[in-house]
Amino acid sequence: MSDSTPVIIGVGQVSERVGEADYAERSPMDLAGDALKAAFADAQAKRKLGLALDTIAAIRQFEISATRYSAPFGNSNNTPRSIARRAGANPARAILEVVGGQGPQRLVGELAAEIAAGRSNMAAIVGSEAISTMRALLARGEKRDWSERRRGTLEDRGTGYDGVLDKTALRHGVAAPIAAYPLAENVRRERLGLSLNDYRTEIGKLFAPFTEVAARNPHSAAPTMRSVEELATLTERNRLVAEPYGRLVVARDQVNQGAAIVLASVAEARRLGVPEDRWVYIHGVADCAEPSMLSRADLEKSPAAVAAISTALEVAACDWEKLSHIDFYSCFAIPVFNLLDAFGLDREDPRGWTLTGGLPFFGGAGNNYSSHAIAEAVMRCRAAPGSIALVGANGGNMSKYAAAVYSTTPAQWSESRWKSLPKIKPALTVLDSYDGEAVAESFTIQPTKQGEVATLVARVGDSRVLGNSSDPGVIAALRQGPVTGRTARIESDFDGTNRFWFT
Repeated sequence: MSDSTPVIIGVGQVSERVGEADYAERSPMDLAGDALKAAFADAQAKRKLGLALDTIAAIRQFEISATRYSAPFGNSNNTPRSIARRAGANPARAILEVVGGQGPQRLVGELAAEIAAGRSNMAAIVGSEAISTMRALLARGEKRDWSERRRGTLEDRGTGYDGVLDKTALRHGVAAPIAAYPLAENVRRERLGLSLNDYRTEIGKLFAPFTEVAARNPHSAAPTMRSVEELATLTERNRLVAEPYGRLVVARDQVNQGAAIVLASVAEARRLGVPEDRWVYIHGVADCAEPSMLSRADLEKSPAAVAAISTALEVAACDWEKLSHIDFYSCFAIPVFNLLDAFGLDREDPRGWTLTGGLPFFGGAGNNYSSHAIAEAVMRCRAAPGSIALVGANGGNMSKYAAAVYSTTPAQWSESRWKSLPKIKPALTVLDSYDGEAVAESFTIQPTKQGEVATLVARVGDSRVLGNSSDPGVIAALRQGPVTGRTARIESDFDGTNRFWFT
């Protein structure tokens, strides 16, 4: 191996659940710091790794990701340095990554390339969420002070929302993933000719095996096995959140979880005394981004995800048959269905499609979920030397995707194995307002305190437009279906939104 070849030398995960015996109410920074210390310990080095760390990249917490989130107990002015300090490190470079679940996986490629180029010897990726603790404390009317100020440089990459969201999606209430993904889901559902209830069963069949994995994972936020019927049937406990999703099959953000990944050059790993049986090689990494969901050619598809995975497999000289361990980002069903459909994969493949248990069951640890998936992949590769793992990481509304192939089998980096692909260009324009007829394409229905609100996506030539309706008759017609291809009337309203009805 070339001395500059990057390897993963340590991974760490920590978690706690409210009310359990060892629950300590750790802050996000404490969880992340403990995860980084766990990753250092996992490397089994003979020397202290904190002193050797030259780069740390922190995954942005939800509470500093957008204005719709809040930090009621305060936060750090320099997240990566707050985390590094807890693990006895003071790296020269500190990065705060952009928003998106692709972040941990994309950073593996970026930092591995930095190591291969000789610009870094040892780097860490780390993140955490303590949303469950935060909500529990607020519910009890208690306060904490989690604010910190740390000196030192910070490479803050911003939120990275440019090109991800459309203004009209925000105005019509379908910008957040929990409302946007159903728009893609219902296109697929109608293409398959399924009713809403039948499609809920399809989602249940996909996710029931995920719950089995989550039930075995000690870090799961919801370690409970659930049947297809439990996941598919709308009940008071499994209430509708956005048609066709019930609460149990959407990403679970009420978690207390942290995870970290430590990379080093082969030369540095040897200098630090990290045993070679801890090394996991990075065989191929690729990432790709695409325009907002509304400006894509097909609402249900993510070409960026397909391109990232195809490229990572190609760089790794690997195919689907060679893979033993697979984790597809599963915030909702459609990112998984998108890949199963695109690659002709069997939903019931015995290898399964999650290593953690998936975001609705293991937990959606904010932008940091894929750090947990990578940690699980590393542990499985070590447990079965020579086996190969694939991790796919999704960000935004199927807006950004990163994928990587891992194995204990050596992989040279004489040429970069990280490919950052060009951003896919928009296929359609998005109209903020419109008056006239349009062809219905998809919809979702969301419950509110004032009743249900439906949002329709419709085509006008080479453009898309949105419209809302709270008319019970219109909402009933949407549920009865089919919707795709129906003529709708769109009319601009005084508040900047559009109204729709069927003609």
